[in-house]
Amino acid sequence: MGTHQEPTAPDGHRDLKSRWVWFVVLGTGIILAGLWAIAYSVLATLTTVLLIGILLVVGGAIHVIGAVLGRGWQGFFIHALMGVLYVLVGMLMVEHPVRAAAVLTLVLAVAYTVGGAARLLYAATHSFKGRGWVLLNGAITLLLGVSIWQGWPEASLWVIGLFVGIELVFSGWSLVVLGLAVKADALHEPAVAPT
Repeated sequence: MGTHQEPTAPDGHRDLKSRWVWFVVLGTGIILAGLWAIAYSVLATLTTVLLIGILLVVGGAIHVIGAVLGRGWQGFFIHALMGVLYVLVGMLMVEHPVRAAAVLTLVLAVAYTVGGAARLLYAATHSFKGRGWVLLNGAITLLLGVSIWQGWPEASLWVIGLFVGIELVFSGWSLVVLGLAVKADALHEPAVAPT
């Protein structure tokens, strides 16, 4: 029988523990970017719309190039058509970012209204654990959708930027919490005796 050894953490786990500070720094940077987006929501909205437009143009161009390179492929026409459509929509978004923001905000309002109503309806007609949270989520989502809809089109100038900012703040906070949890785990890990 061999001697019993304590299992050691895999290299990836050790690397994670040694770099916890980077999670905190990155998370803090993302939180600051989110707070900037919330404070300057109009600029953040227009920047987001422009970035989406540019990505659509680039993605559409790649689709078209891929379709042309694979001309003998059976899905050539659909692939090329989708690429052209992406390019056209992207160019419209870049050329008219305020109008594009209005359309995207209206889509958000409809999605939130329908999604919130669907959650409320499901929670009202089914019995399950956590039903109250689903009801609350549905009510908040529905109210958010209706309020965006009522403020449309004026709200389209700030809604997307605000939502992007809130998302960034929560994403950054989750990274900070992860980094601090990894640090705490490293501090409480028992030392492995040398063999």
